[in-house]
Amino acid sequence: MNVTSQMLWIFSSIVAVLAVASTVGIILKKRISEGESIATIDNLNARINAWWIMVLVVSGACLFGDVGLIVLFAMISFFALREFVTISPTRRADYLTLLLAFYVLIPFQYWLVGISWYGLYTIFIPVYVFLLLPIITVLKNDTYDFLRRTSTMQWGVMLCVFSISHVPALLTLDIAGFEGENMLLVLFLLIVVQSSDVLQYIWGKLAGRHKVAAAISPSKTVEGFVGGVLSASLLGAALSWMTPFTVIEAGFMALLVTLAGFLGGLVMSAIKRDRGVKDWGVGIAGHGGMLDRLDSICFSAPLFFHVVRYWW
Repeated sequence: MNVTSQMLWIFSSIVAVLAVASTVGIILKKRISEGESIATIDNLNARINAWWIMVLVVSGACLFGDVGLIVLFAMISFFALREFVTISPTRRADYLTLLLAFYVLIPFQYWLVGISWYGLYTIFIPVYVFLLLPIITVLKNDTYDFLRRTSTMQWGVMLCVFSISHVPALLTLDIAGFEGENMLLVLFLLIVVQSSDVLQYIWGKLAGRHKVAAAISPSKTVEGFVGGVLSASLLGAALSWMTPFTVIEAGFMALLVTLAGFLGGLVMSAIKRDRGVKDWGVGIAGHGGMLDRLDSICFSAPLFFHVVRYWW
């Protein structure tokens, strides 16, 4: 089976799962017409509808090959950074810094990924941009809340641009015996991490009793975490055919990225609590904003990329 056929099978399977989920949601909606449970069902249906849109967008980008995915994730970084900046402390003196971040740094980082310049796209933001941003800001001669403003911007660029760019960066890896199939590796990462989030939500609703960190993320439970991570790890093992890994290696990699994604989600939730907001935005019905859907990817993608590059 060639890559095109494999991707067609993957997206067909996802559509089938969503069709079942939508049907279940409609049935539950009809059976439960009042009471507190209706809010949960409405939220579930909103999440499912949003997943339909997200799957269609990703599949559409895949039709344009590597360029399509790179452009898609560049746009995702743009909207994610906008959400991050919206709840961050900024002043008029930060205008030039923000302008450069959105319209220079994002295109340049993804251009580096597009031409596979590994030596630069892995250090451009952590080194050069990290040093450049406070320099630009300080030249505006405004020291009020300077440390918090500059460090927040550095965090935003690292998470929303550098970390997320590691998803399409998987396309640049030269893996022996896996030539021309890197897009499957991208889909493996997205499916496992996003499935872990969904499965944690389901396990939490079904069996959640003990809070992991009530002050940070009240909805996350130990039972949801364990059930979701283990289920997603088994899914990863079952999807080993999409990767250069053996079944055991695929399961281990899935466990690694789901753990990183869970902890990353806690970090991103802590940032929201610090800023006094529940969600990063309202762009994705039932999910919140772009970063609410990608918080786990921000931490799992760089880890997955470098582990794959080092070992395979």
